[in-house]
Amino acid sequence: MINQDECKRLVNLAIAHAGKRADGVEVQVSSSNFATSRFANNSMTQNQAPQRITVSVRVISGKRQLRLDSDDISEAGIQHLVDNAITAVKLLPEDPEVLPLPSLDQTKPLARNADFNRYDNRTGEMSADQRSDAIKAMVEVAKKQKLSSAGTFGSGGESQALGNSNGLFLYHNESAAECSVTISAPNSSGWAKVHDPKVCQINTQSLAEQAAKNAVLSADPRDVEPGKYTVILPPSAVLDLLGYLWGDFTGTSHVDKLSSLLGKVDKKVFGGNINIQDDVFHPLQSGARFDGEGLPRTVVTLVENGVVKNLVYGRRSAAKMQAKPTGHGLSEPSPEGEYPVNLVMQGGNTSLDEMIKSTDRGILLTRVWYVRLVDPTTILLTGMTRDGTFLIENGKISYGIKNLRFNAGVIDMLNNVLALGPAVRAAGEGSFPAVVPALKVANFNFSSTTKF
Repeated sequence: MINQDECKRLVNLAIAHAGKRADGVEVQVSSSNFATSRFANNSMTQNQAPQRITVSVRVISGKRQLRLDSDDISEAGIQHLVDNAITAVKLLPEDPEVLPLPSLDQTKPLARNADFNRYDNRTGEMSADQRSDAIKAMVEVAKKQKLSSAGTFGSGGESQALGNSNGLFLYHNESAAECSVTISAPNSSGWAKVHDPKVCQINTQSLAEQAAKNAVLSADPRDVEPGKYTVILPPSAVLDLLGYLWGDFTGTSHVDKLSSLLGKVDKKVFGGNINIQDDVFHPLQSGARFDGEGLPRTVVTLVENGVVKNLVYGRRSAAKMQAKPTGHGLSEPSPEGEYPVNLVMQGGNTSLDEMIKSTDRGILLTRVWYVRLVDPTTILLTGMTRDGTFLIENGKISYGIKNLRFNAGVIDMLNNVLALGPAVRAAGEGSFPAVVPALKVANFNFSSTTKF
């Protein structure tokens, strides 16, 4: 990765080369050394360890703006990038929504940001041999039960720096580790995944044991009739469903009239037990303390006791809606404008086992898969279950069942939450990691069956 001093040198080089030829210059430098080891059929198959450094330059000229990227960080490469950006921006039509770069006063960090370290040396510098040892523990779990394992283990770090011609310079670096494992039997499978800034929080053997347990329990799956069931969703499944809702909390989605929450701010939309914040400071969260233009991220309450309380804003949507920017802007120019990237849904104290015991008849999901948006006005989704689906009868798991297709609305789902588990950092396949609980939900609609 590239350190703070080198990032600052590259930012200053680009700004100095632009000189007075633009009304504003913003430079972003990002780097990553995230390495990934893959395995399948109980054997290692691949190890990749790419090193990536990118410089991105945005220039503003009057009411025109343009961004260009390059992976050439030599002095000549950066100068060439700046020259091309200054030449190209003049060819664009004017955009009346272009704002001048933020000033230093606007980008002053919050006091709460003073001690903000999310880089763990052990994670950022984890070797291929260490990842191989972690994978070996998962493979041994599968072999012991005569099952087949496959998955990935990734680790490394990334850094990002942002500076502009108004004197702003910000730097952030963090580490991350991610592990996903699928364990398969002849006619069943189990899956588990975790993502954390610290690799010490990942127990690969325990992860594999969880996946293996689901594979064994779901063997020889039986048919059940489709219909509406009480459903228990683990955090990963909750995350992959709620991921379709996050974008509707943005100012830009309301300006463009594309949000399912249009006209519903300050109104009760969800059940009274639903509370959601965007909180970059939460101990289970990750990410930088500043947004794509360098504004400090603020904590925003999105939903309180079911009521939509606030939206997140970048500078552009805030100006249109006469609101204050919340520090969630994406790098400009951007059609999306902003996004909440540090989601935290408040949980409860009901364990997964307690949810099962309190269910007379229902379905326990391990994972949702191939989820697609059907109706954006209600966040109606369709998708399938996968890697361990179980019928619950009289407070116990009776047997594994064949996968089902569902058609379920997220807003409806959040009005039918019967119980919440403790909020945890969850990783899925269709959304970035967030802090969410397991949920017990009534009237979850399964539309059809499958043959597997």
